[in-house]
Amino acid sequence: MYTTLISAAQLRQLLDDHQPVLVMDCSFDLTNPAAGRQQFEAAHIPGAVHVDLDEHLSEKTAPDRASGGRHPLPSREAFARRLRALGLNPGQQVVAMDRQGANYCGRLWWMLKWCGHEAVAVLDGGLAAWQATGAAVAQGTSPVPAAGRFELQPSLARTRDAQVIARSLGQPDQVLVDARAAARFRGEIEPLDPVAGHIPGALNRPFTDNIGPDGRFKPAAELRADFERLLAGRDPAAVVHHCGSGVSAIPNLLAMEIAGLGRTALFPGSWSEWCNTPGLPCARSQVPG
Repeated sequence: MYTTLISAAQLRQLLDDHQPVLVMDCSFDLTNPAAGRQQFEAAHIPGAVHVDLDEHLSEKTAPDRASGGRHPLPSREAFARRLRALGLNPGQQVVAMDRQGANYCGRLWWMLKWCGHEAVAVLDGGLAAWQATGAAVAQGTSPVPAAGRFELQPSLARTRDAQVIARSLGQPDQVLVDARAAARFRGEIEPLDPVAGHIPGALNRPFTDNIGPDGRFKPAAELRADFERLLAGRDPAAVVHHCGSGVSAIPNLLAMEIAGLGRTALFPGSWSEWCNTPGLPCARSQVPG
């Protein structure tokens, strides 16, 4: 079972051995939501299904929302129905991938853990790594999969909500790590949310810092050293990851697990929920206009 990363060579071997692997392509573009499906139809791993951030991994209407923010989680029950429609069966190995440095497929990786499905790993290096092995790609839409039999299991992921975080600000049992770019964290720019800045006391670790020049995650020892420098003696088990909307925080959470620092917690609503909640403190500047 692969539970964090899988290499393109390892995936090829599983597929060559006719193992029942479900490849889920989460390619997406926040500025052009249709681009992910277009990328998938231009080239994808044979047999893969396309998973869309807005359609499958978010829920923007009540009552099936399980978090706040710009990309609210669907309820676990609603997501389980979507997983069955995508063909997932109990215990089946899932390989999550994208073309955006694990930004969007990381969301799927975490959500499957949240629904109790441990057998999911991110394709290290995404489609580029797959193509670098000389493996074939397919084009066009994928066939509608046969319905799967997936059922919810006890969650394997931890979350914290805004009110719990607010009560623990400044306490040693909570270490906030913000995955947004440094300029957004500092409040110099804010292209998406109505308030610029960050949660008071948060540390900044842009999610892109986890990826090496080859497009793959840095080696485990290097990631561990990076996070130990960032935490500066703070307890890794106390970390709560967040970003703008709960999506790009996941590569940091995954990187800590790769580094052997455990499976840490996520604030799914992230800055977009925090800065829109009356009464919560912000280290911030107002966005002009």
